[in-house]
Amino acid sequence: MNARFYLAARKTAFFLLSFQFLFSSVNAQTRYAGSAADLTVNGTSTLHNWSMKSAKADCTAQFDFAPGGTIAGLQSLIFSTPVNFLKSEHSSMDNNAYKALKTDKNPTIAFTMSSVLVTPAEGGASTVKCTGKLTIAGVTKDVQLTALCKPNADNTITVTGSQTISMSDFKIDPPTFMMGTIKTGNNVTLVYSMILKKA
Repeated sequence: MNARFYLAARKTAFFLLSFQFLFSSVNAQTRYAGSAADLTVNGTSTLHNWSMKSAKADCTAQFDFAPGGTIAGLQSLIFSTPVNFLKSEHSSMDNNAYKALKTDKNPTIAFTMSSVLVTPAEGGASTVKCTGKLTIAGVTKDVQLTALCKPNADNTITVTGSQTISMSDFKIDPPTFMMGTIKTGNNVTLVYSMILKKA
């Protein structure tokens, strides 16, 4: 009886240790952060298309990795960028955009993840679909942002993606120029690219 109990206990302990090792391997969590970015806001107007670009953003993320080094999950993600770092080729356009975005009271655009779906992509990358709270001009909406995340040999992660949003959803009046003769379109596309490093 004692021998059977001893063998059963050993098998149970071995099973638990094996399960713990497997679970910890698949869910090895690592915190990443980045502040340099390539951000572009693309829009349209009654005269021509326009762009505003920024190289400043703050992002922190907690990734889960599978044993092969691919991204298996994302536990958290927080992103923000200062509005006044967005610049076009015309200062008058920038000032009108800052006014429309109510920059004096809402100096940042921010996103906080609430849920995520991670699926494999080509070349060892993963497609990450994050649902969360996007705040622009002081208005917060639930949106889904999609990005391609690729681990690199130097232990960084390249994040790229784009998302089209409607300014009216965030109670933003599309900026106008030249005494209102030039009007911008309601939809803009956010294009983003970042390199995240281990924090």
